[in-house]
Amino acid sequence: MANSFNPPPRITTNRLALRQPMLQDAEALFDHYASKPHIPKYMSWVAHTHVDQTTAFLKHCIAGWEERSNFEYVIELDGAARNPIGMIGMHPMKHGLTFGYVIAEAFWNQGVASEALRTLVDWSLKQPNIYRAQAFCDVENPASARVMEKAGLTLEGTLRRYFVHPNISDEPRDSLMYAKVR
Repeated sequence: MANSFNPPPRITTNRLALRQPMLQDAEALFDHYASKPHIPKYMSWVAHTHVDQTTAFLKHCIAGWEERSNFEYVIELDGAARNPIGMIGMHPMKHGLTFGYVIAEAFWNQGVASEALRTLVDWSLKQPNIYRAQAFCDVENPASARVMEKAGLTLEGTLRRYFVHPNISDEPRDSLMYAKVR
């Protein structure tokens, strides 16, 4: 699937630009969210203590594009080039994609994450080999659940002991699975 999947390097909406990450994004991403301990509470990673960690992550993201294995986009307000406010990723599965996202706190509750997710979900479901777009969140993360609902995904159910959020527990926690299919 990864070989036949070819996302564009840049996608724009009325107010957002989603683009491939660059190493030069590290400082802004570190400052806007990666270094803030409360932001990755429900994520698979812990807050970065040094910008070198953010740079290493971006190297992984860039390699994902080159290897066609994962596709992470930097989120910017359109017209605010080189000012990333978050990231959203598409992770290929057999017949679909799993999405994940993070936004700087200054942009929470403004529909940015929902707009970015809706844009990529809609684009992906127009691709010939993509039948399912999915995302999940911890059962105690209603803000992320709202993002997925506003992006047009439907709650499919609770996945018991599905995902480890290291900022909460070393044990897998229950997750809410949302999806949109064609």
